Amino acid sequence: MVEHITGMLALIGVLSLVCQWVGWKLRLPAILPLLLCGLLLGPGLDVLQPDELFGDLLFPIISLGVAVILFEGALTLNFKEINEHGRMVSHLVSVGALITWACIAPAAHYILGFDWSIACLFGALVVVTGPTVIVPMLRTVQPSAKLSSILRWEGIVIDPIGALLAVLVYEYIAVTADPTTHVLYALGLTLLIGLGGGALSGYLVGVALRRNLFPHYLKNTAVLTIMLGIFVGSNLLQEEAGLLTVTVMGIWLANMRGVDIADILEFKETLTVLLISALFILLAARLDSNAMLDLGWGGILVLLVVMFIARPLSIWVSGIGTNLTSQDKWFLSWVAPRGIVAAAISSLFAIKLEALGFSSASSIVPLVFMIIIGTVVIQSLTAGTWAKILGVKQGSAQGLLIFGASKFSRELAKLLTSKNVPVILADNNWDSIRQARMDNIPVYFGNPASEHAETYMDLSGIGRVLVMSPYRQLNPLVTFHFQDVLGDDKVYGLNNSDAASARHQLSESYLQRLCLFGENVSYAKIASIMAKGGQLKVTNITDNFSFDDFLKRYGDTAIPLLYLTKEGKVKVISGSKLQEYPVGIELICLLPVEAQQQAEIQRAIDEEKLRLAKIEAEQQAKIAAKQRELQLAEEKLQRKQQELNDFEAQQQQEMLEEERNELIHNEGQDKQTELANTKLSVKGDEGN
Repeated sequence: MVEHITGMLALIGVLSLVCQWVGWKLRLPAILPLLLCGLLLGPGLDVLQPDELFGDLLFPIISLGVAVILFEGALTLNFKEINEHGRMVSHLVSVGALITWACIAPAAHYILGFDWSIACLFGALVVVTGPTVIVPMLRTVQPSAKLSSILRWEGIVIDPIGALLAVLVYEYIAVTADPTTHVLYALGLTLLIGLGGGALSGYLVGVALRRNLFPHYLKNTAVLTIMLGIFVGSNLLQEEAGLLTVTVMGIWLANMRGVDIADILEFKETLTVLLISALFILLAARLDSNAMLDLGWGGILVLLVVMFIARPLSIWVSGIGTNLTSQDKWFLSWVAPRGIVAAAISSLFAIKLEALGFSSASSIVPLVFMIIIGTVVIQSLTAGTWAKILGVKQGSAQGLLIFGASKFSRELAKLLTSKNVPVILADNNWDSIRQARMDNIPVYFGNPASEHAETYMDLSGIGRVLVMSPYRQLNPLVTFHFQDVLGDDKVYGLNNSDAASARHQLSESYLQRLCLFGENVSYAKIASIMAKGGQLKVTNITDNFSFDDFLKRYGDTAIPLLYLTKEGKVKVISGSKLQEYPVGIELICLLPVEAQQQAEIQRAIDEEKLRLAKIEAEQQAKIAAKQRELQLAEEKLQRKQQELNDFEAQQQQEMLEEERNELIHNEGQDKQTELANTKLSVKGDEGN
């Protein structure tokens, strides 16, 4: 028997890992393979029977696991982040959640005949979506950055809010079901212990963390242990008050000033992944296949209400007063898969309510799992096509995630941001992150390959990763992680290896790929250049100023980094091949002091050449002007000579004309005289 229990526990652990890997590999929410695995082992093959395997320990295991899941989710609920991520997110997690609840609860009551109390609990359970199902779907669908951010932050924020709503509804049902206790007294005591005890414990733990009362290696373990102790203590003071207490405790810690919960959150996330995987297989294995079939068309109708009435109504009401288009709202109306919180809490509450005499509570679990399977499967398969039809799918992602927020990275990020290229800087060094924030650069503080980063770091519009940090042990992890996420050709590494040590630890194939910005460019080289006064420079490569002209001006010490095309695409320069730079690009380079000095010398030479050329041009212009003056003078002289010639010719013509006229006149007078003489002669003859 012991060997059987040990073997089943090992099997659950191995299958949990396999399901998580399958979900990651297929870009699907891990909840789907976990669900299928649990259904196959339980109702399908009858290999795994959790109730027989764990006996009386099953309920405490599920109870403690749900407490950890709720506490981890509550740690993410920072009220500032709700306001920072837009009116739409704020509306969705408040008004939208209430609308969803108000639509689903009556549907469960009237369609399936649930009691109003059970129907309200079911409605509260399926309000939540959750980042564990949203993030993998967004990676596959790739909607616009705005829509991706809305859905991602809705899943993060609604997780603890929906869980808190479900806990409050359950607490009300639990106290009203106890005939020996006054309802108002029991409910008041539950709220007092849950709200007051959660706030007080959260404050005290926060003070202890702020004053560093725990050594670093005990901090995560101490918080987890204290949380579980408070959960059990609250339940001892008032039955079922523990879930509310740990939820409020987590929310208080998340919003307490001066308390760094990043390490705690990362530890809790790792633990939660293990708990989610194991719990989901166990919970799915407990399902009664006949119970799901008994839901029949009623269960399908409730699923249709969830997808086609509750979600669209909450989106369109929440979208009032926002700048979302109709296409944006129709897309958001279709994407709302339910996740692990609904499954885990529903199973826990069903066990407790059945113990209190609610026979209909057994129907909650199969109905919740039907909603989870339906929304995850249908929306995963159709969301991408729907995004294309609506035209809300983002184009080729040109943004950059830069791991390492050194001075060089910050200067490069500022330059790219000024060119409207999305950039995120990630680093473990708080001082570097703080300086980047002062420059208004989007940042992520921590390991970008962590589970926390996968949920909270917004990679919308990010298409490539530049690994440029001094952390030799962490760089390969970040490189391999994002190669799996984005592809091998989308991750570029800067050489940061030590030939004496790292080459024995890292593979040759990996080291050969560390050729960002060129084969001979290393992190140390760039850091040295920046420390000595290196600068980033943007140069337009045109027909009048080619890359050869660039090299002539700046020399071989200039390091081309990347360039922007006319179409707005970003091309990262990497490898040992000689790059060909087309005309019309903006080339971004790192200029060492030597290149700057050479550029100054070359610029002075060019300016001197330009000055001499200008002087020569001025002299040539003067000579040309003199030549034009002489030419004009000659032309004027020629015109005068021509005028003179014309005048002399005219005078001569006039003189000839006068002489001719005079000759004609004289000849006429002679003829008249001769005629007169002839007449006189004739008259004389007649007289004689």
